[in-house]
Amino acid sequence: MQERHNNREQYFKELATTCEKYFIPYIQQWHKVEAGMNILEIGCGEGGNLLPFSRMGCKVTGVDIAACRIDEARDFFKREQAEGVFIADDIFNQTDLQHQYDIIICHDVIEHLYNKDIFMSRIGAYLNDDGVIFMSFPAWMMPFGGHQQICHNKLLSHLPFVHLLPRALYKGVINMFGEDKGCLDELMSIKSTQMTIENFESLLKKANLAIHNKVLWFVNPHYQTKFGLTPRKLCAPFSSIPYVRDFFSTSCFYILKNK
Repeated sequence: MQERHNNREQYFKELATTCEKYFIPYIQQWHKVEAGMNILEIGCGEGGNLLPFSRMGCKVTGVDIAACRIDEARDFFKREQAEGVFIADDIFNQTDLQHQYDIIICHDVIEHLYNKDIFMSRIGAYLNDDGVIFMSFPAWMMPFGGHQQICHNKLLSHLPFVHLLPRALYKGVINMFGEDKGCLDELMSIKSTQMTIENFESLLKKANLAIHNKVLWFVNPHYQTKFGLTPRKLCAPFSSIPYVRDFFSTSCFYILKNK
């Protein structure tokens, strides 16, 4: 397991750096970001993505179903002397938040959800009339699309494509490397909820959402913060070949709008 998965403050600061350097500039190409705007992050974790928005003078709200992460977000924001509202709940229980937000952030969340169709059909209700959604996720078939980096065993955490093994064999490999039940359950859950680019865009057709822009990354921008690697977009023709592109897309950026 990488240190950042234990050191949540490091993880918080890394996300804040990536958001400031890459997420916000990408969003700004398609929607202004300025003081006073209402920003919502769904699945905010410790709130790192929201910190640079708060520092810009935006009104930020983070919602996450994990109460422990919300507690950390409040603590980290307090340490940074930043303002933000954090709610431990399922976003769809928060009907009073609907139609309020200029920008919704949903970073590396959709691949964890079982009821993706319900999520995608309802998320647009939280946007105001001119709002946009920034959504990103790792394509399932990319080298670490199974999130195996969370494994405690150093070899297994650096083993690419292992998540593409048949389910029974994959489970056997995880057990062979001595991972605990919590890690095993998380990895098998992700295998069950896997997200390909093709499945994601199919969901959008069923929901009331339109793609305003998308970028597929061969080298995820977050890898610069984490590993010092230079971000690279996935070049043609790979970016336009269904399923083939999933093996090479370490992150997929989308700007979405209500139809």
